[in-house]
Amino acid sequence: MPNSELMPIGVFARRSGLTSSALRFYADSGLLPPAEVDPVSGYRYYGADQVARATVLRRLREIAMPLAAVEAVLAAGADEASRLLDEHVAKIVGDAAVALQKAAVIKAALGNMPGLPIAALKGPVLADAVEQVLTATAHEPGMPVLAGLRIEANHEAVTLTATDRYRFSTRTLVPTEPPGQTWAGTVNGDDLRAAVAEIRRSTLVRLEAVPHGIWFRVAEREDQHCRLLSEEFPDHRLMLASLGKVTTRATVSKDLLLRALEEHPGERIALHIADHGVHIRSADDGHPGISLPATVTGESLQIWFELTTLYPAVSTAIGPDLMVDLRGNNQPVTIRSADRGDLTTLAMPIKPDHAI
Repeated sequence: MPNSELMPIGVFARRSGLTSSALRFYADSGLLPPAEVDPVSGYRYYGADQVARATVLRRLREIAMPLAAVEAVLAAGADEASRLLDEHVAKIVGDAAVALQKAAVIKAALGNMPGLPIAALKGPVLADAVEQVLTATAHEPGMPVLAGLRIEANHEAVTLTATDRYRFSTRTLVPTEPPGQTWAGTVNGDDLRAAVAEIRRSTLVRLEAVPHGIWFRVAEREDQHCRLLSEEFPDHRLMLASLGKVTTRATVSKDLLLRALEEHPGERIALHIADHGVHIRSADDGHPGISLPATVTGESLQIWFELTTLYPAVSTAIGPDLMVDLRGNNQPVTIRSADRGDLTTLAMPIKPDHAI
């Protein structure tokens, strides 16, 4: 007979949240063998110290982890187990995204409705523009539209726009063929990232709108379908219209500014702009800072940024030189190419008293 510290399989099942049949399965697989088996009746008994392992096992199976991976997690230390869990969840999320995308393609095909032609663009140019503007997107709970890219077509141009509330990026493209009509929609940013490679390898891409989605039609390659987001995109025109008057303008080398941002310590960066150029410093007063030559007009001022806001805005700019328009130390800064203004990025500063 088992000792009094052991519990029958039925009791253990209730304690662990596993059914008796599941416990038998895990015993036979070697993941959770009973502490003792009655040699006459074959009845299985479990120890109280096995409840924790059984509970973890149940939870791992509830997130659809395969048996081999469950065994690896149970045998691993805390850090390795955490890595294996992250790896498993990432795979689930990736598989779900692929399934959603394929389902959208199937639904679009089932609808059997002709698409609405929007515009035709050069593939490499469109791919570059998508990647540049997508840097201003973000995944935020409750605001899925911030992960999308707004596409607007009129009779003259196609405009791509994105914002994460801290950055705003927009680029205007001249189509190979003038758009036949106006159209606007917010495209799923993750779908676009997955489609960029095929778009880039296509000489010409035709944009075609369908219910709840948009097709990127490419010759001799697989057409790419992206879902549309139903949420309303932020009123970026109102934001642009409400910008104050530019009080300071600096033209500076993009490469020199990027290098200075990469080399400078700290998560927050100050740009001190005066007649002599642009001086970059951090909240650490012990660091001497970096001075860059620049052409400056207007008032001298100092403005603070999170590095994660300023760096992407600078890195995606087009051309060797940047034109930086400032409106005071607490207003959005406009960053654009000195010789090509079709990519424009706005970066939100932080308050000076939050910088230290």
